[in-house]
Amino acid sequence: MIIGIVGKPNVGKSAFFRSLTLADAESGNFPFTTIDPNSAIGYVKIKDPAVEFGKHSNPRDGYVLGDWRFAPIEIIDVAGLVPGASEGKGLGNKFLDDLRQADALIHVIDLSGATNEKGESIEINTYEPRKDIKFLEEELDQWFFNIIERNWGNIGKKIKMQDMKIEIALVEVLSGLKISENQILQALADLKLDKTNVGDNLFELSKRLREISKPMIIAANKCDVLMEDNSWKGKVEELKKEFPNYIIIPVMAEYEFNLKKAAKSGILKYIPGEESFEIIKEDKLNDGQKKGLEIIRVATKNLGNTGVQECLNAAVFEQLKLKPIFPGGASKLEDSKGNVLPDCFLMEEKATALDFAFRLHTDFGKHFIKAIDVKTKMMVGKDHSLKFGDIVEIISGK
Repeated sequence: MIIGIVGKPNVGKSAFFRSLTLADAESGNFPFTTIDPNSAIGYVKIKDPAVEFGKHSNPRDGYVLGDWRFAPIEIIDVAGLVPGASEGKGLGNKFLDDLRQADALIHVIDLSGATNEKGESIEINTYEPRKDIKFLEEELDQWFFNIIERNWGNIGKKIKMQDMKIEIALVEVLSGLKISENQILQALADLKLDKTNVGDNLFELSKRLREISKPMIIAANKCDVLMEDNSWKGKVEELKKEFPNYIIIPVMAEYEFNLKKAAKSGILKYIPGEESFEIIKEDKLNDGQKKGLEIIRVATKNLGNTGVQECLNAAVFEQLKLKPIFPGGASKLEDSKGNVLPDCFLMEEKATALDFAFRLHTDFGKHFIKAIDVKTKMMVGKDHSLKFGDIVEIISGK
């Protein structure tokens, strides 16, 4: 699973990427700073299930802070899009092609309205950020449409002459966009399309496929610029009213990055996604840094948190509807090396005990006997639907 960070240049997109991953992505105050997609690991935040047993887990991948567990997710920061990219403007389709591998997108916009449509810096509140949401939708819809229309001659022949199912013919062309047969079937059903009318509704199909296959979170960045008069609140509410189908989260990416860097250096204690932090090495800070941290403290209290962690969690758990499942034993949570719940698997929304058995090992699935819900100690069957944060022991034969 890959989450793509998208948006036009100069909106703080690379800062958002760095705040998620602490990667050294190049960033700057001019268009096209990022030329190639940067890839790094970010972490979704989950309640540590071991806490219910009076313990803390020892992740094989990821880490634990307090009572929270952070599981790794691959993040890509794609070069800034500009209007007309689907027609080759800016760096053109290279940007769009970089998005092929993404399962969900986080669209970073400049809520302060200080970046024009070309990604150039302008005065605060002189550009409407709502335009960025519209333009990205249009560019991605046009990109999908261009691909389908370009190949429709061959697709149409297969559907008519070879009596091939629409979803089969389309998936051959769209698999490179990480679009599955089930997603195509969903789009066709939503639009009530079949062999008789699909060819006349290719753009509508393209748009629906984009919505299904590349679900998007809106990260309303640079709220810190609007903190003095609290105008960020009204701006976010306006966007939510105009775009009710999107999850829109107020964000302060630079503040998150500063907090994580300070925490990494041991200056303060900070759990990503929390409202507060604790300075533990005040003697290491100069007056300017102390003042800066106090500004961040007031801002995060006002906003609730920096919004960065909330965006990633929303993309993974609300948009992609994944759920963390932990393999563990009913008699003990430790593995043979004494590590508590070392593994975490992000499973699909409808995953069952049998699905989890196959995810652990093919033989576990083939020889599945039963599973045990470690939290309740109840035995469950193969069709048992797993819940968010379940700890499961799989019992299989040989």
